[in-house]
Amino acid sequence: MKEEDSLIAGFFRHPSNVVLAVVVTGIGLVLFEQRQLIAVLPFVAPGMLVFFCVEYVSHRFLLHAAPRPEPSLSRLQRRLHYDHHREPDILELLFVPLWFSLPNLTVYAALYFLLSRSVPVTLALVLGNLISFLYYEWVHYIAHIPATPRTPWGRWMKKYHLLHHYKNEGLWFGVTNPSLDLLCGTYRRAVMAEKSSTVRNIDSARKPL
Repeated sequence: MKEEDSLIAGFFRHPSNVVLAVVVTGIGLVLFEQRQLIAVLPFVAPGMLVFFCVEYVSHRFLLHAAPRPEPSLSRLQRRLHYDHHREPDILELLFVPLWFSLPNLTVYAALYFLLSRSVPVTLALVLGNLISFLYYEWVHYIAHIPATPRTPWGRWMKKYHLLHHYKNEGLWFGVTNPSLDLLCGTYRRAVMAEKSSTVRNIDSARKPL
C-alpha cells in the first residue's frame, strides 16, 4: 500500500495532473449540484471514446509528423514528443503541458456546445475527455517509471508502450489500449517487428517539410 501511495504522490507532484483532477472534480460537483449528473451521464462515455480516438490519431499523425521548418513549430514538436523519445525516463517531458492541453480542451468544449446547445451535455462530454486524459497520463506515467502494474492488463500495456519507445516508433501508437493499432495496421507481435534505428531520434525518421 505504501508503494501505491508513493506512486500516486509522484503522479500528483506534477501540476498538470493536479489541475486536471481539480477540473474533473469541479465539473462533477457542478453537474451534481444542478441535479444534472444522472441525466447527462450517458454522454460521459462518448467523451471518453473521443479522447481515445484522438490519443491514437494525434500520436501517430501529429506527434510523429515530420519536423517543421518554422523554429516555433520545431520547438513545439521537440517539447511535445521528440524529446520524450530521446529521453523517455525524464518525467518533465512525459506529461502533456497545461499550456497545450487547456486550449485544446477549450476548443473541444466549444465544438460540443455548438453541436449540443446544452451546457450540461457539454460538461459531460468534457468530463469524459478529462477522465480518459487522466487515465492516459497515469498509464503513460506507470510505463516510464520503475514500477510493476498490479493487473495483467497493466503489465501488458506497459510492455506494449515500451516496445514503441525501444523497438519501433512506427508501431504500437496506442498508449492506453491497442484497439486502433489493430484496426489501422500498426500492431505487430514483438518478435515480428523490425528494430528501428531511429526509435530514439524520431525526427530523423522523416524528412523535414
